Amino acid sequence: MIVLLGAACAGQSASTTASGPPASSALSSQPSQPPAAGVRLVTVATGLDQPVDVAGIPGTAKLAVVEKTGRVLALTDGHPAKKPLLDLRGQVSDGSEQGLLSIVFSPRYAGNGLAYVDYTDLNGNTHVAQLDTRSGSLRTILSVHQPFANHNGGALAFGPDGMLYVGMGDGGSEGDPEGNGQNRASLLGKILRLDVAQPNPRPQMYAYGLRNPWRFSFDPATGDLWIGDVGQNRYEEVDHLPAGTRPGANLGWNAYEGRAVYKRQPIDRSRLVWPVAVYPHTEGCSITGGYVYRGSEVPALRGRYVYGDFCSGRIWSLPARGGTQRLLALPRLEGLSSFGLDARGELYATTLGGRVLRFAPSA
Repeated sequence: MIVLLGAACAGQSASTTASGPPASSALSSQPSQPPAAGVRLVTVATGLDQPVDVAGIPGTAKLAVVEKTGRVLALTDGHPAKKPLLDLRGQVSDGSEQGLLSIVFSPRYAGNGLAYVDYTDLNGNTHVAQLDTRSGSLRTILSVHQPFANHNGGALAFGPDGMLYVGMGDGGSEGDPEGNGQNRASLLGKILRLDVAQPNPRPQMYAYGLRNPWRFSFDPATGDLWIGDVGQNRYEEVDHLPAGTRPGANLGWNAYEGRAVYKRQPIDRSRLVWPVAVYPHTEGCSITGGYVYRGSEVPALRGRYVYGDFCSGRIWSLPARGGTQRLLALPRLEGLSSFGLDARGELYATTLGGRVLRFAPSA
């Protein structure tokens, strides 16, 4: 078992038996194209305590950095403010795939000062909580029991519909022993969404059949949803749901790992969505999902989905309109834990070893 977060371990009728994608499928799992130039990484901050998420604070040039151990720090020019935005140290689990896992700011942050965080408590259960950054108050709006200590998901993002989307892993252990991925009645193995305009929002299932969607994001230009779903033993995958996709898409786990059969079982193929990119465990073993870059500073990445791998430290990009994944000519980032965007749409990465880095054009 790899230590961390999303780490891997090592229409037809609903009675259709699982099988691979049709031979005519346009999807490809061929090796990445040769490395692409035009981009470099610039270190923004070091010495942080296991950073696992980074986000721009709306209306400012500051970055909010999430430390797995329980703090959210506000960075200005790489230097943290004396007082954290949130301090949950001693209140979050210190398990390898647990802790304080992400933050997202309300689309109406300028007026309401609200942010949302995802963390696992001392019992190992998931909380999604609303943080009032003006008063410092924290209120849980969703709590989900976790049967095992791994595959907690942990990503949060606001969709173009104004709803808060929540990534939930399959509950953990190995191979989804409880069958949560294909159980539409379970909250585990899902992308959920919450109407946070309501005082007590009820979780709605948006997509199912996920193993551990450690990081997902919406394309700022199109509203398309991009998901990095961590694999089991053989494959890592990128899933893509175009804007306007109706709730109920099935991303395949645990009938499929990537595009390969994992466990033969009845599956509703009318809802099945194949991954748009897959890479084998010869290239990495735990995908770190990223973002479609729509910023202005790095032309070589514009319109491309950027993602990487926690184990190998490789970083790839994929055209948002479809195409072949391309390895970026960058040094490998050991412990690549997350990507994030600042308030201007520029792209960042974090490593578990304590660094925040910014993507920049080649000199």
